Amino acid sequence: MYGRRDVRILLLGDAGVGKTSLILTLVSDEFPEEEVPARAEEITIPPDVTPEKVPTHIVDFSAREQSDEILLEEIERADVICVVYAVNTKETIDSITDYWLPLIRNTLGSDHLTPVIIVGNKSDQADANSLETVVPIMNDYAEIETCVECSAKNLKNISEVFYYAQKAVLHPTGPLYSAEDKELKPECKRALCRIFNICDLDNDGILNDYELNLFQRRCFNAPLQPQALDDVKAVVRKNIPEGVMNNGLTQIGFLFLHTLFIQRGRHETTWTVLRKFGYSDSLKLNSDYLQPKLRVGRGCSTELSHLGYQFLTSHFEKYDKDRDGALSPAELQTLFQTCPMMPWGPDVNMTVCTNEKGWITLHGYLSQWTLTTLLDIQRTLEFLAYFGYRYVMADHENQLSAIIVTRDKKVDLQKRQTSRNVFRCNVIGPRGAGKSAFLQGLTERSLDSPVIMRDNLSAYAINTIQVYGQEKYLLLREIDVGLSDELSSEELECDVACLMYDISDPRTFEYCAKIYKQHFERNSVPCLLVAGKSDKHPARQDYPLQPAQFCTHYGLPPPQTFSSVGRPNKDIYVKLATLAAYPHLKGIQEEGTRRWIKVGLGLGAFAASLFLVYRFIRIQRS
Repeated sequence: MYGRRDVRILLLGDAGVGKTSLILTLVSDEFPEEEVPARAEEITIPPDVTPEKVPTHIVDFSAREQSDEILLEEIERADVICVVYAVNTKETIDSITDYWLPLIRNTLGSDHLTPVIIVGNKSDQADANSLETVVPIMNDYAEIETCVECSAKNLKNISEVFYYAQKAVLHPTGPLYSAEDKELKPECKRALCRIFNICDLDNDGILNDYELNLFQRRCFNAPLQPQALDDVKAVVRKNIPEGVMNNGLTQIGFLFLHTLFIQRGRHETTWTVLRKFGYSDSLKLNSDYLQPKLRVGRGCSTELSHLGYQFLTSHFEKYDKDRDGALSPAELQTLFQTCPMMPWGPDVNMTVCTNEKGWITLHGYLSQWTLTTLLDIQRTLEFLAYFGYRYVMADHENQLSAIIVTRDKKVDLQKRQTSRNVFRCNVIGPRGAGKSAFLQGLTERSLDSPVIMRDNLSAYAINTIQVYGQEKYLLLREIDVGLSDELSSEELECDVACLMYDISDPRTFEYCAKIYKQHFERNSVPCLLVAGKSDKHPARQDYPLQPAQFCTHYGLPPPQTFSSVGRPNKDIYVKLATLAAYPHLKGIQEEGTRRWIKVGLGLGAFAASLFLVYRFIRIQRS
């Protein structure tokens, strides 16, 4: 899925060791009896004739025909380097450590990741095996993947040389295993532990037969036969008793199994698993695995689909060990164990619904991901990948099936209907107007609640609201303003605006009036005025029009009142969600209100003229 497009193999070595003969023999399947050229031209082996189905380029180097500059360029371009020596010539063996390996390190850096294959050619002319001399070199050079002897003349191990070279690129041992320590490297362990936790669907720390079979089908497209499954567990149990528990494979056993694969030269098995779960050659998750391309047009928004909610619900339930419908701090920490970081801070508990202990409930968990999907779709895609969405929801290619991109908001306004389920409401007003209490009211908390952490209050709150029998998400965002403050385009981006003032402070309504006239009077965003702290004595506002008059004059709904004392008034949130879901009603309402104002003024003028006519007639008669 995330493999290479091709492999470039470079052959180096002293003159006369048989580099060119190896290439010509591979291509023609016979030893060239005639005079061999100084260098073979670059050849490309098509993917359909290679075991790994990847195009392979084989490059020869000749010091007689090419310069040192070309040599260094080819070393830098190579995916794998074969250092060839003649088994019957000690000088060419000495050159491996005296010249070729130091040259490669000097060119690529001492910690380079380009694998090296040591190839002993002309084994048909040797009296003894040269590998006893060459193998110890591997201990000093970690980049050496393997050593192999061959004979171009006898056609011995020719295809194997290039297979090992290709395999060293596609399935390198270096990132996985430390030959010196004889164990998996830390990065490989972390990746395999993440994979184990994703595959452990019931979160009991053991892969049972169903989970192992599912793993086998997902990674290798074939089930494990019952006898093969028992044999695997028997091998693990024999070598590491704690690797099998309750007839299932533990995480320790899972890691041991992959160690065994690598030690037996089957590291392609481990790589197949790693790449299935999105890992690159450097054991980092690929960017297209984490964030597949998603186009979101102007005016469109992003929401979770039914599949997205289904997956996140099962993910929550997997880690809710005590089945109490909420995630304790320990359970929440475990839930994110397959992720490189915790995406939420302590303010998340002030953003969504929690239980009486302040722990996130399933409803709150889904609400938070609804918020993230709307505001930061790339983060949602990334964490769905971390959670193992592709593995669990295997019928779908990637996590885009968890996302819905809504149509342009302008189309909704034109058609006077919307399929959106998530709406943004910016709560705008001066400091001290009661906005924070208003946000907490949406999640059915007051600022006096024992679970409230005032130092971690969030600028957001989200919950579901029933709008004409349909469940919609309403997302509130708190925005502080001063009389001289200008709102940015980002702060004005919302589906409905809630302009909030302190009913007991005569100076606060002016902020709301200024914001409305400056930003909302002539656009399509509906607005609702809310008087906070309504449990206090109302003060006359220092503004030409009082709030109710202002709303009448500008065709707005009447001002609503809110108090943090007692149970919050849910009707306000329903009104906000309804205005957001049916924004076209704003225009109707304003037009209707203004029409009646004009009618009223016209009737008043008509009545006044009639009165003047009546008085004139009376004067004439008298």
